[in-house]
Amino acid sequence: MQPGHTLYLCYFGLLEPLVQTQVLPYLREIKKLDGLQISFLTFEPHFKEKWGSAKIEKEKRKLASEGINWHALPYHKSPSVPATLFDIINGTRFVRKLIKEQEINVLHARVHVPALMGALAATMSRKKIKLIFDIRGFFPEEYTDAGNWKKNGLIYKSVKRAERWLLRKSDGFVVLTEKAREILFPESRNTGFDKFGRPVEVIPCCVDLNRFEIPNNISRQEIRQKYNLYDRNVIAYVGSLGTWYLADEMADLMQTAREGDDSTFALILTQSSPKIMFDKLIERGFSDRDFLIKNVSHEEIPNFLTATDIAVSFIKPCFSKLSSSPTKIAEYLASGVPIITNRGVGDVAEHIEEDRTGAVVDNFNRESYRRALREIGDLKKRTELSVACRLSARKRFDLEQIGGSKYRLIYEKMLERI
Repeated sequence: MQPGHTLYLCYFGLLEPLVQTQVLPYLREIKKLDGLQISFLTFEPHFKEKWGSAKIEKEKRKLASEGINWHALPYHKSPSVPATLFDIINGTRFVRKLIKEQEINVLHARVHVPALMGALAATMSRKKIKLIFDIRGFFPEEYTDAGNWKKNGLIYKSVKRAERWLLRKSDGFVVLTEKAREILFPESRNTGFDKFGRPVEVIPCCVDLNRFEIPNNISRQEIRQKYNLYDRNVIAYVGSLGTWYLADEMADLMQTAREGDDSTFALILTQSSPKIMFDKLIERGFSDRDFLIKNVSHEEIPNFLTATDIAVSFIKPCFSKLSSSPTKIAEYLASGVPIITNRGVGDVAEHIEEDRTGAVVDNFNRESYRRALREIGDLKKRTELSVACRLSARKRFDLEQIGGSKYRLIYEKMLERI
């Protein structure tokens, strides 16, 4: 294997939860490859006003102590398309500069916009640069499914053309689900390579299991005592609300659970506006003693989940979501919590049914919700369900054994080909 220096390109800010819980843990795992140097580029909103030179240097030193060389550029939000094009041009120039100044031979781009920067910079470089396209999701379809772009409109068609070019220019690929692999690279299922011999890895959103295994019965009792949850059946939801995340349907499920068991308590851990779920639960007959909507940091989530009995994840089923691997699923399972979810989102339903770690609804109606709740109850009677959930998390979403090992594998393949 050739010595390597990778530049990881991310179109998010360093302190965003996704970067802290997903990107940086993966970089720490990739860093375990002998001799691999890692540089990391983020795009920071309100960079100069929000950060300041002292804070920037502090974060640089902190990451440097872990062997990660951090760079940052300003992020521009609006007007959306011109701002993104400006960032692509600015990012491409910066990446070209780093390639010239340092011995970078791999560009690792997380989703389409950074991949475009990387592909353009690699094309303009005289050096031999390999590009890993970490696709994550079906980006153009996400915007049309959300109603932000017109299907077959000018923006959608332009992005699809750019995507096809990126698929040709890239030297290796990461997708989140087997369904995404089947759509984009079906020939790689058996070989691990696409029809042009380029490596393809399926790496779902993994978590550090230690973060969720350390909270124990003491944490459960502390949380339950603090919020008066003794003898309550706690149903939790973690994550954003709105757009893809079906707040009305989740509130209906919680109402259905409460109709069958008046000890039901709704626990909503979100960074979104609490009013979204507050109004929906009040409309469905919940009193303010029967739910808690709380904005918590990602560090606090394991402690709250250990006090939970059932977790829910309802996401709008559509084509773009076949490529999705919700991090909340890994977090729920790692906490030993059974899940109620819906079909049409990545590989989630198939995994839950195969591992018997929850229930899957086929329709968003009361009968489906009652059936799912009965299934969870039956599972609790027949098996040590929390153990099964944790075993499923270890088998499918272990940061080190699944995520880290697969990322290191694709890097080894890429560096062999330089």
